[in-house]
Amino acid sequence: MPNAENMPQFPQTFWKDSISFPDFPKLKESIKTDTAIVGGGITGITAAYLLSKEGIKVTLIDAGDLLNGVTGHTTAKITAQHGMIYDEFIQHFGAEKASLYYQACMDAKKLIEDTIQTHHIDCDYSQEDAYIFTNSDEYVPQLETEKKAYDQLDIPGELINSMPLDIPVKSVLKMKNQAQFHPLKYLKVLVDEAVNNGLQIYGNTTAVDIEYNKHPTIITRDECRINCNYVIQASHYPFYDGQGFYPTRMYPERAYIIAVKTPEKFPGGMYINAESPSRSIRSVNMDGEDLWLIVGENHKTGQGKSTMKHYEALQDYAEKHFGISEFVYRWSAQDLTTMDKLPYIGSVTKNEENVYVATGYRKWGMTNGTIAAKIITDRILGNDNPYSDLFTPSRFQADPSVRKFARMNADVAKHLISGKLEYTNDNIKDLEPDDATVTRIKGKRTGVYKSQDNQLYAIDTTCKHLGCEVNWNSGDRTWDCPCHGSRYSYNGEVIEGPAKEPLNKVELE
Repeated sequence: MPNAENMPQFPQTFWKDSISFPDFPKLKESIKTDTAIVGGGITGITAAYLLSKEGIKVTLIDAGDLLNGVTGHTTAKITAQHGMIYDEFIQHFGAEKASLYYQACMDAKKLIEDTIQTHHIDCDYSQEDAYIFTNSDEYVPQLETEKKAYDQLDIPGELINSMPLDIPVKSVLKMKNQAQFHPLKYLKVLVDEAVNNGLQIYGNTTAVDIEYNKHPTIITRDECRINCNYVIQASHYPFYDGQGFYPTRMYPERAYIIAVKTPEKFPGGMYINAESPSRSIRSVNMDGEDLWLIVGENHKTGQGKSTMKHYEALQDYAEKHFGISEFVYRWSAQDLTTMDKLPYIGSVTKNEENVYVATGYRKWGMTNGTIAAKIITDRILGNDNPYSDLFTPSRFQADPSVRKFARMNADVAKHLISGKLEYTNDNIKDLEPDDATVTRIKGKRTGVYKSQDNQLYAIDTTCKHLGCEVNWNSGDRTWDCPCHGSRYSYNGEVIEGPAKEPLNKVELE
């Protein structure tokens, strides 16, 4: 049986490894534009493409390279089957809004399909049926209830007791005519088209604030200013809150992906289980062979067991059910979930209508990110959009929001306090190469990483967002915040917000 030694030493996504993007210059001076987009993922690039087609002057900036964030680490299912969600949405919002959510996902799928056909994009797009399956007696009635929700909302689906993937199941809920693709091959063409339409792109340019007077102005870390009429925050986590209190209304979760070759031929379809721990399965084509993506092991960022254990659990699952002939890639992803599980798409607050936010995709970013781009660009262009009210960030539902609000923020408070009180006595001398520990240096909680060439990097573990204490992520070699999901490199540089500044360095004597 394969063991951890067969696992790739460093995380690397299949998507990023199979296609390259050009480098874009860093913004070094203040500029003017009509619409400024922060974030080069599926939402930002799709919005730039749609606006530039209409002759709008658009500037897009990214803190790093394009598509190095969540979109570059996705599973890339284009589907409205987002787990067992429709009965829950009917109970909380009513059938009309639940139906709108399904239609929004399917409209996103159609927008992707139409764009692929218009530009003849070769992005491994394929129509696939999607399946939720269970082998647990406890979840069989829940799938039956979800099928009733499908029927009520006129969602094409079937409740069956088998599926093409040959693993033990007791019940399966099938959603017909969904899809999958290679997201970076698709988005590379959109980038090229938008640049041809006049889009300006700047990489390694971090937005840290917005000044909002008559028009919004983005301030970058290097104190450049982008004066504009509209801002689209497509940066996964909003870098500008506008007193919308987004950190208290969402929580971050990580998931893990392994890509393996097996002795079996992939039978087609896209799969996700109903029970926990989560398991999601699809295939990609690599040099004419099936590469199986096995996804799951969700947990709150910065919390729980050693992250390498999550990769190993997926490896064990794949070996048990399919066999592993070669372990090719491993990577992880992070996404945000709102209190009511609907994304926040629209004006960041009621008072700042020209600053837009798109966040909280709950790991279903291909459809949610695409419809977010369409909703926001329609707003900018003055077009009506049937989904604007459904996703508006200013909504607040009493059920389930109030209870979840209290529970989420109690968890944040617990980690904030426990991190400050935690006693650590790990000895740096015992640290192995390519590993990290938390210790105390001059009374301060300090994270120390030892590189493969035995160089030590020490950081103050206090997160620059709201002061929680970060923990070491052994699987991805990052420092992760358990409160709001900020992530830093081994030497303290920001990888993922909401933090904007790097961790403080600590001098080792």
